[in-house]
Amino acid sequence: MNLPNHRPRILRAFVPLALALGVGLAVALGGCGRKQHWDMSDVHMVLADLHLFHMISADTGKPMRAADLRGKVVVLYFGYTHCPDVCPLTMSHLATAIDDLGPQGKEVRILFVSVDPARDTLPILKAYTQAFSAQAIGLRGTMAQVVDATKLYHVAFQFGNKDKYGNYVVDHSSSIYVFDRQGRSMLIGSDLTQPAAIAHDLRQLIQG
Repeated sequence: MNLPNHRPRILRAFVPLALALGVGLAVALGGCGRKQHWDMSDVHMVLADLHLFHMISADTGKPMRAADLRGKVVVLYFGYTHCPDVCPLTMSHLATAIDDLGPQGKEVRILFVSVDPARDTLPILKAYTQAFSAQAIGLRGTMAQVVDATKLYHVAFQFGNKDKYGNYVVDHSSSIYVFDRQGRSMLIGSDLTQPAAIAHDLRQLIQG
């Protein structure tokens, strides 16, 4: 796999609109009545049925359905497999957090949505995600479908120029989106969120 020889620029300026509007709101996650402390930022949103975007699971080769995620805590991340640093760092943090959960880690699904479908084939996505965690699933769609999905979550990305070998980087937002078992009430983190903080919040969502 040929990787670009320069680092991508993370689009931190494109803070998700939901985060800009929702930080500081007291949100009751998962219908729980007790007040909880979150290490990540809490905002309210609903996990979209990715089947609507015809995102194909690298595990099954079929569209991802809402039923496939029912009852699971979901972490959604947009990236690409040729990313030289930000994506592997983020995926490593997520994988470490799931490992820290022990047996409860099986209650979590990491959805890695590729913003580079031209290079990220289903076999490549499957090998990439599984290298980090058995709970990670790669998702692939057409570029039009990817654009629709990124617009919904206010994710920004843009392609760099190709080098003489045809390699290029994709500048993209670095947010991670976390949903409870009912696909409600989102937490937002980033590549800077440490595994311990991620594990702390995932554990609370798992326990309800």
